[in-house]
Amino acid sequence: MGKSDEMFEKESIGKLLFRFSIPIIISLLISELYNMVDTLFVGRSVGNHGIGALVLVFPIQRMIIALSVMIAIGTATNFSRSNGKKDLEKSREIVQNGFSFGYLLMITITAIVFIFKEQILMALGASEEILPYAKDYLGTIIFGSTFLSLTIFISNIMISLGNNKVAIASNSIGALTNIVLDYILVVRGNMGVKGAAIATTSSQIAGFIFAYYVYSKVKKKYEISTGFKINKNIIVPIILVGVSAFIVEAEDGIVMAVLNNLLISTVGDTGIVVLGVISKIYMFLFITMFGIASAMQPIAAYNVGAKNYKRLKALMNKTAIYATLTSTVLWGISMIFTPQLISLFVKDTNIIKESVKAFRIMVSLFPLISIYYVSIFYFQAMGKARTSIMVSILRQIIIMIPMSVILVKVFDLGAIGVWLSYPISDILSSITSYILIKNEETELDTRIEKQMKKKRTINSELKYSH
Repeated sequence: MGKSDEMFEKESIGKLLFRFSIPIIISLLISELYNMVDTLFVGRSVGNHGIGALVLVFPIQRMIIALSVMIAIGTATNFSRSNGKKDLEKSREIVQNGFSFGYLLMITITAIVFIFKEQILMALGASEEILPYAKDYLGTIIFGSTFLSLTIFISNIMISLGNNKVAIASNSIGALTNIVLDYILVVRGNMGVKGAAIATTSSQIAGFIFAYYVYSKVKKKYEISTGFKINKNIIVPIILVGVSAFIVEAEDGIVMAVLNNLLISTVGDTGIVVLGVISKIYMFLFITMFGIASAMQPIAAYNVGAKNYKRLKALMNKTAIYATLTSTVLWGISMIFTPQLISLFVKDTNIIKESVKAFRIMVSLFPLISIYYVSIFYFQAMGKARTSIMVSILRQIIIMIPMSVILVKVFDLGAIGVWLSYPISDILSSITSYILIKNEETELDTRIEKQMKKKRTINSELKYSH
């Protein structure tokens, strides 16, 4: 759909990945600051109960982000594929339907969560001490959900059009707003978790205003209708392509909810606080592998539509290499400076000591999972929804959750059982993904050979016709 065609078809893969991944990585980095900044200010101003409240609300936040990413990536991938086929009318319909669906879904979720917030928090394991803080936080931040979701949507569509600056700019505006308001409301205004929630919601609205301003110009340029439209034949493919991305994002929330309940039954609120602190650092380790894999997706989807399988194979291999190398660097830094990183969030020496031990166990095999996440994004781009979904649920849903329950409940390992479930699931899921990727390479080799054979036949016929 314009200038992105030649870039996706001809530009150096390494250069293309670098061009797309750097803005996404920066955007992801800034996005993680939203929740991290709240935890930092709340942890130092309110204390352990404040951190506990943010940890309890995290699964809900993650579920909202997961649904947003599902719609955004599902729409952007189908959009890129239609562009590869030069079907511009279909591309316009896909964007219009995706935006409408995202808006309708988030408005509905906001109403449900606000009405039933106490029941939801109790189901997530809230203690009597933490519940009031969690209600204050959730009751406010839920109103920013629609703005956050549509910002994610717009950012992904703009990336598919070759504009990767909107995500950075909108997230930067949001993050800066969040930091300033957190300081004013939490530190100076002594408003606690309520102030942190107001800061987060305000920052999401600010980011959306900028993103939509840019998006409105793009809609006009490409003649994308502004009307509300829901077409089942377009929405279903969006969901099917995006559902694996939903699982990847939602898994963190589901796992956190399960682990919260396991920890509170063994070590109490202390376990929840430790999990909350180390999860902030843990999420940062995913930034480069997610950024590079996300950058691959629109490029891969375009070349699938264009049937350029040779370029597709090279893209997959380089993405896996770059993701592994960069995540290994981040992993090394986090392992060396674990105490210093954790002490940013809490002052309690006992919490710091337990968090350092837990974190180092949790991430001991972390670099291995780069291939796992690259495979998920690759299968999404290929339109292999079933494979992508199965791989997506493998690491955390199929392996980690049962493993953590077994280690805690059956072997009675307590909190250590929770931390050990991470490296065990990392190695098992990575081995499976590696096998699937090697099989995919064989399939691509077959397609490449068929294309080359067909090309030789055509050239031979042309030669003899002259």
